[in-house]
Amino acid sequence: MAVKPTKHEEYREVTYSSERWKQLKTLRCRAVWVMEALDAFHLLSITHGSIARGDVKVGSDVDVFIPEVQNSFLVETALEKAKVPINTRFIVQATPSYAMKAHIEIDEATTVSFPLMEMRRVEREFYRFGGEVNLNQLKTDLRVAGVDKRLMLIEPTEKGHVESSVIGKEESTAKTLGVAAETVLDRVHALMRRDTVGRTGVFVKKELAVDETFELALKKVSDLNPAVRRRMKK
Repeated sequence: MAVKPTKHEEYREVTYSSERWKQLKTLRCRAVWVMEALDAFHLLSITHGSIARGDVKVGSDVDVFIPEVQNSFLVETALEKAKVPINTRFIVQATPSYAMKAHIEIDEATTVSFPLMEMRRVEREFYRFGGEVNLNQLKTDLRVAGVDKRLMLIEPTEKGHVESSVIGKEESTAKTLGVAAETVLDRVHALMRRDTVGRTGVFVKKELAVDETFELALKKVSDLNPAVRRRMKK
């Protein structure tokens, strides 16, 4: 079942079970494995979402993100050298105004992604909004605050976390997370709209051929799609 935003005031403390702590450790170890492979090639990455906040559950994924535009050959070489499998590759653009991104699926629950064009500030802060940690922070077991898909602010505690609704508290949430208020308002609007109209799909999603690079795939799509060309110029 899809997780929906919480539309009313709510505050509660959550204590994690030993199984939840164990799952968090397992997921973080997997993230470290992938991020160390990238770090060996001087590719700085983050992981974000519940794995950064700590509130993992059954089905939680490991999403590793490289925040800067990169040469895809370098990224793939870094993974291959560390024997991190590359199973499926996609280019994905959520909407015409968002940057096209490269997605590498390592397995069903682990992905590496990076932008193929410069991101706007609100796009980059999307990851901080949900909570993000880098490799060094993972290794020191740091957990950070972030907002989940229910629009609940998750703030880590020694025993688990406390959570509270961000609706109506967008400005204070922005200060807590160190992001622009515009970013919080953008995400609240997007998630509330999704709750109302449901998922509307992505603007572009294309699987790459075995011998195709991300850069070539982007060129092919941009040659055929004026909206993609306009976003590249921005």
